[in-house]
Amino acid sequence: MKLHLTGAAGLNMFTAYGDDYVAVNNRRIGRSVVVLPDRLIEDWPAPGVDALAAEHLAPLAGLGLEIVLLGTGRRLRFPRPEVTRPLIEAGIGFEVMDLQAACRTYNILVSEERKVAAALLFD
Repeated sequence: MKLHLTGAAGLNMFTAYGDDYVAVNNRRIGRSVVVLPDRLIEDWPAPGVDALAAEHLAPLAGLGLEIVLLGTGRRLRFPRPEVTRPLIEAGIGFEVMDLQAACRTYNILVSEERKVAAALLFD
């Protein structure tokens, strides 16, 4: 699906997505990634929801975020509660949704100038 954007010039926005990829500013990505308004963390080592651990999310706690959106692939799957501890202890909001919903929600929050990250996992 293609997304149409208004507003957030110069910021990372999702421009398309599918079952096995997302496009950030028209650049296709098909592996675990963290998307922030001003940068991409493409070497994010998170392997998937089932193997997700607290150490995968801990680096996000120091980025000054308000909220992290965890996109869990084609379907909604919740990580184990202990995985989210670094974000909870840092006072960062955390939402779990399927990958496509995470992309749409991220774009809305970026357009509202919120401090958000989309941490995306693929099936």
